Amino acid sequence: MTISILLDRLRGGLIVSCQALPGEPLFTEEGGIMPLMAKAAAQAGAAGIRCNSTRDVRQIKAAVDLPVIGLIKKRYEPFEPYITATMAEVDALVEAGADVVAVDCTLRERVDGLSPAAFIEQIRAAHPNLAIMADIATLEEGLAAAASGVDFVGTTLSGYTPQSEGAPGPNFTLVEELSVKTTVPVIAEGQVGTPEQARQMLDLGAFCVVVGGAITRPAEIATKFVTALA
Repeated sequence: MTISILLDRLRGGLIVSCQALPGEPLFTEEGGIMPLMAKAAAQAGAAGIRCNSTRDVRQIKAAVDLPVIGLIKKRYEPFEPYITATMAEVDALVEAGADVVAVDCTLRERVDGLSPAAFIEQIRAAHPNLAIMADIATLEEGLAAAASGVDFVGTTLSGYTPQSEGAPGPNFTLVEELSVKTTVPVIAEGQVGTPEQARQMLDLGAFCVVVGGAITRPAEIATKFVTALA
Protein backbone atom coordinates (compact mmCIF):
# COMPACT_ATOMS: atom_id res chain seq x y z
CA MET A 1 0.00 0.00 0.00
CA THR A 2 1.53 3.32 -1.06
CA ILE A 3 1.91 6.21 1.36
CA SER A 4 -0.57 8.30 -0.63
CA ILE A 5 -3.21 5.58 -0.29
CA LEU A 6 -2.44 5.22 3.41
CA LEU A 7 -2.86 8.96 3.92
CA ASP A 8 -6.19 8.94 2.11
CA ARG A 9 -7.51 6.00 4.10
CA LEU A 10 -6.32 7.06 7.54
CA ARG A 11 -6.95 10.82 7.42
CA GLY A 12 -9.40 11.88 10.13
CA GLY A 13 -10.19 8.30 11.06
CA LEU A 14 -10.12 5.92 13.99
CA ILE A 15 -7.39 3.30 14.26
CA VAL A 16 -8.33 0.55 16.69
CA SER A 17 -5.47 -1.05 18.58
CA CYS A 18 -6.21 -4.77 18.82
CA GLN A 19 -3.68 -6.27 21.20
CA ALA A 20 -3.61 -8.90 23.92
CA LEU A 21 -0.43 -9.83 25.76
CA PRO A 22 0.41 -13.09 27.58
CA GLY A 23 -1.47 -13.23 30.87
CA GLU A 24 -4.39 -11.15 29.62
CA PRO A 25 -7.87 -12.73 29.23
CA LEU A 26 -8.02 -12.41 25.43
CA PHE A 27 -4.55 -13.81 24.75
CA THR A 28 -4.22 -17.26 23.20
CA GLU A 29 -1.10 -18.91 21.80
CA GLU A 30 -2.83 -19.74 18.52
CA GLY A 31 -4.37 -16.29 18.08
CA GLY A 32 -7.73 -15.90 16.40
CA ILE A 33 -9.26 -13.43 18.83
CA MET A 34 -7.68 -10.18 17.66
CA PRO A 35 -8.93 -10.72 14.08
CA LEU A 36 -12.46 -10.85 15.53
CA MET A 37 -11.81 -7.55 17.30
CA ALA A 38 -10.54 -6.17 14.00
CA LYS A 39 -13.69 -7.35 12.22
CA ALA A 40 -15.83 -5.56 14.80
CA ALA A 41 -13.76 -2.41 14.35
CA ALA A 42 -14.09 -2.60 10.58
CA GLN A 43 -17.84 -3.10 10.86
CA ALA A 44 -18.01 0.04 13.00
CA GLY A 45 -16.19 2.08 10.37
CA ALA A 46 -12.63 2.14 11.70
CA ALA A 47 -9.98 3.39 9.27
CA GLY A 48 -7.20 1.07 10.37
CA ILE A 49 -5.88 -1.45 12.88
CA ARG A 50 -2.78 -1.45 15.07
CA CYS A 51 -1.58 -4.83 16.31
CA ASN A 52 1.30 -6.67 17.94
CA SER A 53 3.13 -9.71 16.50
CA THR A 54 3.57 -11.14 13.03
CA ARG A 55 0.88 -13.72 13.79
CA ASP A 56 -1.73 -11.06 14.45
CA VAL A 57 -0.62 -8.99 11.45
CA ARG A 58 -1.16 -11.99 9.17
CA GLN A 59 -4.46 -13.02 10.74
CA ILE A 60 -5.88 -9.50 10.76
CA LYS A 61 -4.77 -8.81 7.18
CA ALA A 62 -6.64 -11.95 6.16
CA ALA A 63 -9.74 -10.90 8.09
CA VAL A 64 -10.23 -7.23 7.16
CA ASP A 65 -9.48 -4.89 4.28
CA LEU A 66 -7.95 -2.14 6.40
CA PRO A 67 -4.44 -0.71 6.69
CA VAL A 68 -2.56 -2.50 9.45
CA ILE A 69 0.07 -0.87 11.65
CA GLY A 70 2.27 -3.68 12.91
CA LEU A 71 4.68 -3.81 15.81
CA ILE A 72 6.49 -6.39 17.87
CA LYS A 73 6.83 -5.95 21.62
CA LYS A 74 10.05 -7.64 22.73
CA ARG A 75 12.12 -6.84 25.79
CA TYR A 76 15.88 -6.49 25.51
CA GLU A 77 16.91 -6.14 29.14
CA PRO A 78 18.20 -3.89 30.57
CA PHE A 79 17.27 -1.52 27.74
CA GLU A 80 13.90 0.22 27.92
CA PRO A 81 12.79 0.43 24.25
CA TYR A 82 10.71 -2.63 23.39
CA ILE A 83 8.43 -1.65 20.48
CA THR A 84 10.01 -3.00 17.29
CA ALA A 85 13.44 -2.27 18.72
CA THR A 86 15.70 -3.91 16.11
CA MET A 87 15.86 -4.68 12.40
CA ALA A 88 14.96 -8.30 13.13
CA GLU A 89 11.49 -7.19 14.19
CA VAL A 90 11.16 -4.75 11.29
CA ASP A 91 12.08 -7.43 8.75
CA ALA A 92 9.60 -9.87 10.29
CA LEU A 93 6.74 -7.36 10.16
CA VAL A 94 7.49 -6.50 6.54
CA GLU A 95 7.47 -10.20 5.69
CA ALA A 96 4.13 -10.58 7.50
CA GLY A 97 2.57 -7.85 5.37
CA ALA A 98 2.25 -4.88 7.73
CA ASP A 99 1.28 -1.73 5.84
CA VAL A 100 2.98 0.47 8.44
CA VAL A 101 5.64 -0.54 10.94
CA ALA A 102 5.66 1.23 14.31
CA VAL A 103 9.06 1.63 15.98
CA ASP A 104 10.30 3.12 19.25
CA CYS A 105 11.82 6.54 18.56
CA THR A 106 12.22 7.69 22.14
CA LEU A 107 15.59 9.17 23.08
CA ARG A 108 16.55 6.26 25.30
CA GLU A 109 19.53 3.93 25.05
CA ARG A 110 18.80 1.14 22.57
CA VAL A 111 19.99 -2.46 22.44
CA ASP A 112 21.52 -1.90 18.98
CA GLY A 113 23.42 1.17 20.14
CA LEU A 114 21.88 3.32 17.41
CA SER A 115 20.17 6.66 17.70
CA PRO A 116 16.54 6.72 16.53
CA ALA A 117 17.64 8.65 13.43
CA ALA A 118 20.30 6.05 12.60
CA PHE A 119 17.75 3.27 13.10
CA ILE A 120 15.33 4.97 10.70
CA GLU A 121 18.16 5.31 8.18
CA GLN A 122 18.89 1.60 8.54
CA ILE A 123 15.23 0.76 7.95
CA ARG A 124 15.06 3.00 4.87
CA ALA A 125 18.14 1.32 3.40
CA ALA A 126 16.56 -2.12 3.76
CA HIS A 127 12.94 -1.19 2.98
CA PRO A 128 12.85 2.07 0.97
CA ASN A 129 9.08 2.07 0.46
CA LEU A 130 8.04 1.05 3.95
CA ALA A 131 5.73 3.41 5.83
CA ILE A 132 7.18 4.06 9.29
CA MET A 133 5.36 5.26 12.41
CA ALA A 134 7.58 6.70 15.13
CA ASP A 135 6.30 5.99 18.64
CA ILE A 136 7.45 8.87 20.87
CA ALA A 137 6.76 10.32 24.31
CA THR A 138 7.92 13.96 24.21
CA LEU A 139 7.92 16.96 21.90
CA GLU A 140 11.69 16.73 21.45
CA GLU A 141 11.42 13.09 20.41
CA GLY A 142 8.56 13.80 18.04
CA LEU A 143 10.37 16.62 16.26
CA ALA A 144 13.54 14.54 16.01
CA ALA A 145 11.60 11.63 14.56
CA ALA A 146 9.90 13.90 12.03
CA ALA A 147 13.29 15.26 10.98
CA SER A 148 14.60 11.71 10.49
CA GLY A 149 12.08 11.08 7.72
CA VAL A 150 9.36 8.94 9.25
CA ASP A 151 5.89 8.94 7.69
CA PHE A 152 3.88 9.29 10.91
CA VAL A 153 4.64 10.48 14.43
CA GLY A 154 2.56 8.83 17.17
CA THR A 155 2.27 9.99 20.77
CA THR A 156 2.00 6.36 21.83
CA LEU A 157 4.49 6.43 24.69
CA SER A 158 3.55 9.73 26.30
CA GLY A 159 3.16 9.11 30.02
CA TYR A 160 4.94 5.77 29.86
CA THR A 161 8.58 6.88 30.04
CA PRO A 162 10.53 8.61 32.82
CA GLN A 163 10.88 11.62 30.53
CA SER A 164 7.13 11.99 30.06
CA GLU A 165 5.54 11.02 33.34
CA GLY A 166 2.62 13.22 34.24
CA ALA A 167 -1.06 13.28 34.99
CA PRO A 168 -3.04 10.28 33.72
CA GLY A 169 -5.00 10.86 30.56
CA PRO A 170 -4.32 11.75 26.94
CA ASN A 171 -1.63 14.34 26.19
CA PHE A 172 -3.59 16.96 24.27
CA THR A 173 -0.80 19.53 24.56
CA LEU A 174 1.77 17.24 22.95
CA VAL A 175 -0.53 16.46 20.03
CA GLU A 176 -1.29 20.13 19.46
CA GLU A 177 2.36 21.21 19.66
CA LEU A 178 3.52 18.48 17.28
CA SER A 179 0.74 19.31 14.82
CA VAL A 180 1.86 22.94 14.77
CA LYS A 181 5.61 22.35 14.65
CA THR A 182 5.87 19.58 12.04
CA THR A 183 4.23 18.78 8.73
CA VAL A 184 4.53 15.04 9.34
CA PRO A 185 1.10 13.53 10.12
CA VAL A 186 0.61 13.22 13.87
CA ILE A 187 -1.23 10.16 15.15
CA ALA A 188 -2.79 10.78 18.55
CA GLU A 189 -2.36 7.71 20.72
CA GLY A 190 -2.17 7.01 24.41
CA GLN A 191 -4.94 6.89 27.01
CA VAL A 192 -7.67 8.18 24.69
CA GLY A 193 -10.68 6.85 26.55
CA THR A 194 -13.79 8.51 25.12
CA PRO A 195 -15.21 9.55 21.74
CA GLU A 196 -15.11 13.14 22.95
CA GLN A 197 -11.38 12.92 23.64
CA ALA A 198 -10.78 11.41 20.20
CA ARG A 199 -12.75 14.25 18.59
CA GLN A 200 -10.73 16.78 20.57
CA MET A 201 -7.51 15.26 19.27
CA LEU A 202 -8.63 15.83 15.68
CA ASP A 203 -9.69 19.37 16.51
CA LEU A 204 -6.19 20.02 17.89
CA GLY A 205 -4.58 18.93 14.63
CA ALA A 206 -4.12 15.17 14.88
CA PHE A 207 -4.13 13.38 11.53
CA CYS A 208 -5.98 10.40 13.01
CA VAL A 209 -6.51 8.78 16.40
CA VAL A 210 -5.59 5.39 17.88
CA VAL A 211 -7.83 3.95 20.59
CA GLY A 212 -7.04 0.65 22.25
CA GLY A 213 -8.04 -0.25 25.79
CA ALA A 214 -11.28 1.71 25.74
CA ILE A 215 -12.48 -0.53 22.90
CA THR A 216 -10.58 -3.83 22.93
CA ARG A 217 -9.70 -4.61 26.55
CA PRO A 218 -12.95 -5.74 28.23
CA ALA A 219 -11.26 -6.47 31.57
CA GLU A 220 -10.11 -2.84 31.78
CA ILE A 221 -13.51 -1.55 30.73
CA ALA A 222 -15.35 -3.75 33.24
CA THR A 223 -12.95 -2.70 36.01
CA LYS A 224 -13.95 0.94 35.52
CA PHE A 225 -17.62 0.04 35.98
CA VAL A 226 -16.91 -2.14 39.01
CA THR A 227 -14.83 0.61 40.59
CA ALA A 228 -17.52 3.21 39.96
CA LEU A 229 -20.15 1.00 41.59
CA ALA A 230 -18.05 0.06 44.61
